[in-house]
Amino acid sequence: MKENNIAIAIDGPAAAGKSTVAKIIAEKLSYIYIDTGAMYRALTLKALNEGINMEDKDAIVGLLMNTEINLKQSFDGQMVLLDGLDVTKEIRYQDVTTRVSYVAKHAPVRTEMVKRQQEMAKNRGVVMDGRDIGTHVLPNAEVKIFLVATVVERAKRRYEENVKKGIASNIEILKNEIEERDRIDSNREASPLIKASDAIEVDTTSLSIIQVAERILDEVAKVKGPKLK
Repeated sequence: MKENNIAIAIDGPAAAGKSTVAKIIAEKLSYIYIDTGAMYRALTLKALNEGINMEDKDAIVGLLMNTEINLKQSFDGQMVLLDGLDVTKEIRYQDVTTRVSYVAKHAPVRTEMVKRQQEMAKNRGVVMDGRDIGTHVLPNAEVKIFLVATVVERAKRRYEENVKKGIASNIEILKNEIEERDRIDSNREASPLIKASDAIEVDTTSLSIIQVAERILDEVAKVKGPKLK
């Protein structure tokens, strides 16, 4: 571990801006960015491709134990490799988005994923985002952030994101899907979406991504000192 390298945990509900801001923070600090949601999405994609019922816990767990998921840094951002194949684009498709919370709610799946994620972060110098990073994956992270935003704002962001990617979307449907994901994520038995007691909550509803990043970097500076690198 390099001197003064820390772990930064960024949690929050769907479309709160976690991934976008985490990438900015990682780039600013020259840290590794780990998108834990992409790992659950990759498993969901494989389950869809193999016709596995998302509610079949044993089948999903068995699938995971025979699945290799790697996150690779590239000039174009983070690549997601599923059994060696680049699925960075495919895991963002709508059928994956609407089903990933069902796969992620299974306790044995989360246990295995957490183990893999902790291994990735063992040397610190990481920015990791997800829904249970500060509470379960990196409970000893030096900086913990919990991002929130209204459902309306999150649906708007997801809609604009999809438009940019050329994905057809309906903002009302997105709003309903986000509310459903919130319900599943917050009420699941295994590591539910909750704010860690020592996490700093940031409401991103009326903030730009840059403003959110600056707010988080202020917290990082308190730990690392004014000179961030």
